[in-house]
Amino acid sequence: MRLPDGRTLGYAEYGPETGYPLIFLHGYPQCRYEGSIIEDILHQRGIRMIAPERPGFGLSTEQPNRRIMDWPADVQALARHLSLSRFALMGGSGGGPYTLACAHTIPHEMMSAVGILAGGGNWKAGAHHMPWIYRISALAAKYWPAGLRGSLSIVVWMLRNGLTSRRGIRWLDGYLQKNQDKHSKTIEERRIEILRALFEPFKQGSGPAVYEAKLLSQDWGIEFRDVTYSNLHIWHAGKDWNSPLPMTEYYVKQLTENPSFKVFEDDTHWTIHRHLDEMLSELIPENTMTKA
Repeated sequence: MRLPDGRTLGYAEYGPETGYPLIFLHGYPQCRYEGSIIEDILHQRGIRMIAPERPGFGLSTEQPNRRIMDWPADVQALARHLSLSRFALMGGSGGGPYTLACAHTIPHEMMSAVGILAGGGNWKAGAHHMPWIYRISALAAKYWPAGLRGSLSIVVWMLRNGLTSRRGIRWLDGYLQKNQDKHSKTIEERRIEILRALFEPFKQGSGPAVYEAKLLSQDWGIEFRDVTYSNLHIWHAGKDWNSPLPMTEYYVKQLTENPSFKVFEDDTHWTIHRHLDEMLSELIPENTMTKA
């Protein structure tokens, strides 16, 4: 879609067209394709997921000097474009701070519920909580962005060539076979989804990912005590190495509306998705869907 300032906003839709609308904010560095991984659950629960891309990722035009607090305006523009008078909102990982910005800014009557899944933590809690590689990346994003752009471009090139080689495809298919679970899609379909979700975020280069690394590791511009939206759900993993729990607890304690805060003690950043069906049932209960 075309935004009021002339930028392009890329997005994708998953699940039934007549389902209850859920705007999903992708992680870092991700894109609109992230939602395809849970399409089966969306159809089972009758949820229409709309997954927009932040500026510079996938199809979305870059926005010079953007801030996290600029994002709610794009979400509202998308809702108007799709004629959504009311919707649920959910953000995962790096999309967490943007979700909180929406809870702060978007009129409450437009949102039936807001959820943050393993959201990125606030660095004001102390950078020492983060793994050393993330601390170095945050410093590079701020003081040497060109170097980080070059390094990230090399990593993406190596992954692309490795995973799309014959050996890489055999490894990925083997991994998907071992972790098949209940899935309506073939191994090949799932492989294609994973590969495009990995590389589409860098369609416009690595610059947007470097800029967002800086945004996520500095002051978000959100006054936590001013977030007055009451139907807020936050889920986190007790063993989250990627987004350490103390950094999420830091801002949760400052929220005045006492959100629903659930910690899955034995899960990590990469296994908490096992509880996604439970989370969606809390975020969009059946009585909400009947009112859609």
